[in-house]
Amino acid sequence: MQPLEYHYVMGTCQQLSVVLPGTAELQSVNWQTTDNGQAHHTDKFFSQELIVRRGQLFYMSVTLYRSLSHRDVTFTASTGPYPSESTKTKAVFPLSDKISGTGWGAQLMYNKNNVLSISILSPANAPIGRYTLSIHISSEGNYSTLKLGTFILLFNPWLQADSVFMSNHDEREEYVQEDSGIIFVGRTSYISTIGWNYGQFEEGILNICLSLLDNSLNFRRDPVNDVARRDDPQYIGRVLSAMINNNDDYGVVAGNWSGNYTGGQDPRNWNGSVEILKKWQISGFRPVRYGQCWVFAGTLNTALRCLGIPSRVITNFNSAHDTDQNLSVDVYYDPRGWPMDKGSDSIWNFHVWNEAWFERTDLSPSYSGWQVLDATPQEMSQGVFQCGPASVIALREGNVDWDFDMPFVFAEVNADRITWIYNAWTGGLKKNFSDPYLVGKNISTKAVGSNTRVDVTENYKYPEGSSQERQAFEKALRKLKPYVTFRATAAERLSTEELKPSISGKFKITGALTVGKEVNLALMFKNLTSDSKTVMVNMTAWTIVYNGKLVHEVWKDSVTLTLGPEEEIQHPVKIAYALYEKYLKADNMIRATAMCQVADETEVVVERDIILDNPTLTLEVLDQVQVQKPVTVKVLFSNPLDEMVMDCKLMVEGSGLLLDSLKIDMPTLHPRQQSYVDFEILPTRSGTKQLLANFSCNKFPAIKGMLSIKVNKLGWFHPGPRLDHFCMFLKLLLNTAHSVSSMTLLSPYTLNAVGTEWHLTQRLSKWLWGEKMVWTVC
Repeated sequence: MQPLEYHYVMGTCQQLSVVLPGTAELQSVNWQTTDNGQAHHTDKFFSQELIVRRGQLFYMSVTLYRSLSHRDVTFTASTGPYPSESTKTKAVFPLSDKISGTGWGAQLMYNKNNVLSISILSPANAPIGRYTLSIHISSEGNYSTLKLGTFILLFNPWLQADSVFMSNHDEREEYVQEDSGIIFVGRTSYISTIGWNYGQFEEGILNICLSLLDNSLNFRRDPVNDVARRDDPQYIGRVLSAMINNNDDYGVVAGNWSGNYTGGQDPRNWNGSVEILKKWQISGFRPVRYGQCWVFAGTLNTALRCLGIPSRVITNFNSAHDTDQNLSVDVYYDPRGWPMDKGSDSIWNFHVWNEAWFERTDLSPSYSGWQVLDATPQEMSQGVFQCGPASVIALREGNVDWDFDMPFVFAEVNADRITWIYNAWTGGLKKNFSDPYLVGKNISTKAVGSNTRVDVTENYKYPEGSSQERQAFEKALRKLKPYVTFRATAAERLSTEELKPSISGKFKITGALTVGKEVNLALMFKNLTSDSKTVMVNMTAWTIVYNGKLVHEVWKDSVTLTLGPEEEIQHPVKIAYALYEKYLKADNMIRATAMCQVADETEVVVERDIILDNPTLTLEVLDQVQVQKPVTVKVLFSNPLDEMVMDCKLMVEGSGLLLDSLKIDMPTLHPRQQSYVDFEILPTRSGTKQLLANFSCNKFPAIKGMLSIKVNKLGWFHPGPRLDHFCMFLKLLLNTAHSVSSMTLLSPYTLNAVGTEWHLTQRLSKWLWGEKMVWTVC
């Protein structure tokens, strides 16, 4: 292996290429990866390749064997398998005294001692991707071309001329640079969080995200057009929304909502995107099993941020899945109160998608900004399972006839829920109740700079019941009517009044909701009239998955109750652990339903979804946390059950804390037994980092733990083998920095330095001292 050469200049180590065999003109190339990385906000990427952002100057130097005039030099930058100037995937540009115009250009900074120092500018609308840079030298009648190497060009949210420009600094830091976060899950009355490791800067992730584009249907069908269109974040976002799921292509994640995850992993077990994306690549681009909406959204968020598109994860509670685009979701019960799996509409307790920030050049400028992208494969769009971009501002105004997938997304936050009583003997349907306000509640995202919840519901729709909300809904109905058949649907919101029942009912929680314990509810009744009422009540309870899919009936009962005039009573409901333990899924959700019938009156359907709490998983750091200093983390779990739990496994992940995810087998736990496990982390970057853990066993499919860890910078070395020799070397280097012109390091890894703070990568430490050596220098 040829040595890599490094020059120490102005407190930074800059990587130089080796001399290429047979090149008479060129000696070496300095890509100035450290300085360029800092200037382009790409220094967090674990990569040796130059990574820059479009529309912004980057710098390099070329060392020649003899002096040349800059007028003898031109460059070619190209991307894709079939680059051409006509598709703007290839540019030929001279080395000039100054850069003019908005296209590709190169400027000579200085020409001294056979070294050409050069700045290169890419257009603010250049296609993103991996580029090859070549130099053409014309001298004394001779002409030679040499490939200098490759660099990666990304979107530039820091540049006003870029269509992804985001002016607010704190928002850019959150929506582009933040590599971990939280996702809101649960239900409207019980919103909880799970941590997610986006890890967009981790080693290999950028290459994988570029592979997503190269494996898309669009690229395989027409690679020339596909690469040319990679200048547009709208196009990139739509392609990625298709590629994160595997339904039509070589996509990343296979969805599964059955509750049976044989042959794969329970979606609740994932802690982040890094392991998922790496599994996809290592397997030869075969789908990773399995995912559900937050997995698709978390993985898409990684890809968007990695490529430079500001993005965030959105959770919509009571999210409608309206398959026929009539702005209503039909729910069916039989006369006994049993929910029926009839029809394809559904209401999910929550659904997670993404918003990406960019300009909509195909719409009015006022509809730029946040755009909905959804990688969960729900409905086909243009023959592919993809969704968006849909302008959030346009959704609020009811403009459902605009691109892309506006009717579907509008219905997710606005559809009416209509309850029907189905008579299996006659096949007849009777409308029971229409609720225009159930869907689209507590639309949530993570706050900038903290893990608090921000409600963005009013970004999607005007306040329920307001005149603006009614006007937007009427506009959407008018635009959809020519394309769909409206039965007794959401149009009735505007015209029909329903019969009012003589009683009301609701389920009330009367005890702690914990897995392993009895579920205690009370069915509350109120007589709304001055007459006595006799009520026949049929009650059922089912375990469900968060998208509303029924799993198994676990309890049922019937009772007849008499209510005096305007009387309020309550009827206790108790569901033993033994009844639901075999059928409870990782969502820990049970749906209780009561069909309440007063003779010769319309039925009253009472329904409540409840979520049972898991036991807690406690994470604790046992020492101060500093860069490149190993520290022990303790994870504590207590078995709350009166039975043994087996097949205990712990999965841990955290960008900047662990190079790879950890998988730890834990011993069987006896009833009420407490167990803990210790493991080491080795932080590689300073700042606040997020450690994520998932505990699973035969009784608890997924228990989540999350710990925010502040990683400090170090002041000096920690003792270790052979470290004294290296300390002497660095001291000598720092004392003589101004006179040192170069040093040669016989290693395939880079030593990076920024000012007086040095970071030696973990891989280099292993190369120098073996697997067990852990050390840091700052």
